[in-house]
Amino acid sequence: MPLSAEGREQAEKVARALAGAGPAVVYASPLGRARETAEIVARPHRLAVTADEAFREMSFGAWEGLTAKEVRMAFADLYEAWRAAPHRVRFPGGEDLATVHARARAGIERLRAAHPGGTAVLVSHGIVVRLIVLDALGLSPERLWTVHATPAGISEIEYRPGFATVHRMNTLSHLEPAREP
Repeated sequence: MPLSAEGREQAEKVARALAGAGPAVVYASPLGRARETAEIVARPHRLAVTADEAFREMSFGAWEGLTAKEVRMAFADLYEAWRAAPHRVRFPGGEDLATVHARARAGIERLRAAHPGGTAVLVSHGIVVRLIVLDALGLSPERLWTVHATPAGISEIEYRPGFATVHRMNTLSHLEPAREP
């Protein structure tokens, strides 16, 4: 499913918010909306988007395509476990957090090795973004719900040898309407 008009507008606002960042590269999940968002963000910088499987969203298996209400009705116990202890859940036909965490961490390490000292923009999905931020903060995947990842939110992480600094986490000010003077 492509981005909605609102999604395209939000992506344009992200592009404007990152105008001064001077990214060297733009990476994205290969999934449709993330890739489309990344292309909008990359356009003003005249950069191509590199799709990387490491940054695709977690596979929710049998839950995919269902509404939250349908999931709660069909998988009540698993839904409660996901809300209470997401690190202990493996979705039928899908993934668990440890697998997604390892995949995203490996992707970040490849990105860092390929672009040392450069600024990279990454467009991904809620669970993946949460796991990347948690990792940068030195927190485990079991803390998943302590970090929020709003669509079109901006998180900024500076990586240096041996440490990471989270400068922004899920910043949304660029999405707010302009104030009139």
